[in-house]
This record gives sequence, C-alpha cells and structure tokens, in this order.
Amino acid sequence: MIHSRILITGGAGFIGSAIVRKLLAKYHCHVLTLDKLTYAGSLSNLSEVIPHTFHQFVESDVEDYDSVRQIIADFRPDGIIHLAAETHVDRSIAGPATFINTNVLGTLSLLEAAFSFWSTLSNEQRAKFRFLHVSTDEVYGDLGPSGEFSEESRYKPNSPYSASKAAADHLVRAWNMTYGLPTLVSNCTNNYGPYQFPEKLIPFMIYNALNGESLPIYGDGLHVRDWLYVDDHANALIKILTNGIVGEVYCIGGNCEISNLEVVESLTSILDAQFPNSPNTPHAQLLRHVSDRPGHDRRYAVNTDKINHELGWTPQETFSSGLEKTVCWYLANTDWSSAIIHEASLKLGCHDLERKADSSPRWTRTGKGANKRGPS
Repeated sequence: MIHSRILITGGAGFIGSAIVRKLLAKYHCHVLTLDKLTYAGSLSNLSEVIPHTFHQFVESDVEDYDSVRQIIADFRPDGIIHLAAETHVDRSIAGPATFINTNVLGTLSLLEAAFSFWSTLSNEQRAKFRFLHVSTDEVYGDLGPSGEFSEESRYKPNSPYSASKAAADHLVRAWNMTYGLPTLVSNCTNNYGPYQFPEKLIPFMIYNALNGESLPIYGDGLHVRDWLYVDDHANALIKILTNGIVGEVYCIGGNCEISNLEVVESLTSILDAQFPNSPNTPHAQLLRHVSDRPGHDRRYAVNTDKINHELGWTPQETFSSGLEKTVCWYLANTDWSSAIIHEASLKLGCHDLERKADSSPRWTRTGKGANKRGPS
C-alpha cells in the first residue's frame, strides 16, 4: 500500500516533478514538494499539480537543517524521496564545491532532520516510515566493454558529480546501520523525457538542431549509456518506496544500451520526419565531434534482475517509443522551453541560454501539431 504522506526533495526538477505528477494522478496520497528552485528546478514543471488539493509546495534548501527539520515536523511524512541534487557532470568539473555542498552536506542535513522526526514516532509509525535516496549508476565508474553493474558492484566514481553522489549513498547506508533509520537507495541509469533541462544530451540536441546549430559529440561518440524513460523511473521509485526491503539497494535501468552517437542520429531522424522542408535536413549534417571531457566514463549498464524479480518492475517504454514521445513533447511545449530557459538565464546571469529561447526555426513541420514552431 502506498504511503499516505510523501515528501519529495527536488520535486520541481526533471525526475522529481515526474514522481509528483504520477503520485497525484494515480494514488490518493498527500505530497509535499520541497525544492530550492535552482536553475534546473521550476514551478512550471509542476503547473499541472500546483492547484491539486493534496499537493503542497515549499521553497527551501536541503542544506538548511533548521528549515528542513521544521518542514518535516509540520508535514509529518511517512515517506521521503530524496532527489534534490546537482547532477550535471560538466558543471561539477567546472565547480565541484557546489556539488559537495548540495549532494553531500544537503543529504547529511536531510538525514539528520529525518532521523530527528523518526525518533519521535510510535513503533508502528516508525515501522511504516521510509527514506529513499535516489542516486546514479555513475557511482560505479567506468564499466568497460562488457558486463553490467549490480547492487554488489564496487564504487569507483570518476567525476566530482559521481563522487558526491557516492558519498551521499554511503551516508544513507550509515544512517541505517548506525541509527536504524529505515533507508533505501536506488542507482539509476540515464533518464530522458519531458521537462528535462536543456543542458542534458537529448533536449540540448533538440534545441540545437531546431536552430540550425552544431550538434557537439564528445570524442568519437561511442560512449555507451543505458537509457530509461523518466515515467518508468518514477514507477520504479514508487515500487521501491512501497515494497522495497529496508537497507537494500536497487539498480534501475532500461536494458537499452546505446552510444551517444546513436542517440543523436535517432533524434535527427525523428526531426527529419517532422521538418522535411528544413534547410538543415538531414539534421545529421549538423553533427560535430569535439574534444572529449576529462574523466569521461566509456560505458554504463546495470543488471535489473533484483528490482524485476523482487518488486515486479520492468520498463514500459522502449528507447524508440520513448524518444519519439520526448521529441514530440518538446516540439509541442515551446512555451515551457522558453520560460525555463529565461528563468535559468536570470538565475545564472548567463544570456547564452536565453539566446536560444529567443530564436526559432523558420520552417514548419508535418504531422500532428504541424503548425507549432520550434523553441521560441
């Protein structure tokens, strides 16, 4: 049975907002979204649920222990899903301190606040309470040409981002082993889908292609990732929170290994079909190989047997169906794109992002929604 009161940190972000929307659409539970509203988090991601009777939003920073402790005490959750994090590898290389502060110290603050609240509960309430920490497969490092990561894999993070998430994972385990807090950890592969901020591969490439700009691929483009549609990830997290075994780790993946080059080529094929009259068709002509980034892991893949067999979860979308849905969503939601890019530009003091929001392709596309323009 689903928890009745769920607190979601980072709930105005890409994955967090998908969980919030799913919980409120499918389950009769109260949801509190806690989010700092950094450049990648926006209330526009929650526009569907802001007026929902069972939804509450609080702007706060997980690093602020006093604030978080009061929020938890007031809301009295029986489940916490912790997604608040800095996640972009390139940004972690340029400025690692922010990632340590948010991902490590923020998780510490939340754990202490959650433990303080949990300690006041009755035995029955303690038994029901769960703290789910959402992490990444990147904590396991570079996989090499064969094999899969599993829940037993050794941690070998290779970027400041993955190192910060690995540290957070260890803190969550320690709070379970030392203090008895009923925690769970999930390690997931690359996500894609609606509402993803355009610094990530797929939405970034969509915007560049629509505006006739180059599609930069790191190195030879043969870095392999396992891709998972965001709604499938949301379903997995709800399964883990509801039925997962306390203290356990669950790997989540799409069983869909594809190179970055193949991802971009698939995306450009969809855009070619949507915009056959574009001067940039075929859009693959925009692809450019650029110098690889430092510490770039070659391949990730995870074994999902545990979550498949123990919790009965499997992904519902194939990469083909999910990518088609994703591209069509971005083409149909240019207002969202413009708003979040403008918002981020103001927060970051960077007008390069906003330049994309002000430009739009000067051609039309065929098929459903053919009169809609690109990012504007």
